[in-house]
Amino acid sequence: MRSTACVIAFSVSLALVGTAAAKPELLGEFGDWKAFKSADGGTTVCYALSTPKESLPKNVKRDPIFFIISNFPARQVKGEPSVVAGYPFKDGTKATVSVGGSDFAFATVNQNTDGGAWLPDSATEQKLIAAMRGGSKMTVKGTSRRGTNTTDSYSLSGISGALDRINQECP
Repeated sequence: MRSTACVIAFSVSLALVGTAAAKPELLGEFGDWKAFKSADGGTTVCYALSTPKESLPKNVKRDPIFFIISNFPARQVKGEPSVVAGYPFKDGTKATVSVGGSDFAFATVNQNTDGGAWLPDSATEQKLIAAMRGGSKMTVKGTSRRGTNTTDSYSLSGISGALDRINQECP
């Protein structure tokens, strides 16, 4: 089920950026993170993803939730973090990712029912990835269209191995 949810979440994230998804190849499991490679129509994408260890509040029904870091070699994009929240975000809000005392504001989009969020520039993306490599825990906070505040807690165990693997496959 977790692999199916991974495929669904990545398909959602690719749909948000306008790329069709192919069946992904599992490159490896690294602690709480997995690395994948997908090729469709000559476009190759590699990505590391994880699911939250805890999501609050517990009584809220949500679609699959993921944090994804993607490499798109054809677009010369390396290390693009994104959030799949499992719900549409409230208009005008940002998602906040916190690692090791640093907060990163993600812009939210609602092109589908799962919601998605990205950082505004590659310099901020690289700062977040460096913090993730040096951290042990990450939290993602957001507000749903209905006004529900959520907090998702992720383990960063294995993030460095997963990132190293996607960087090897999709430099």
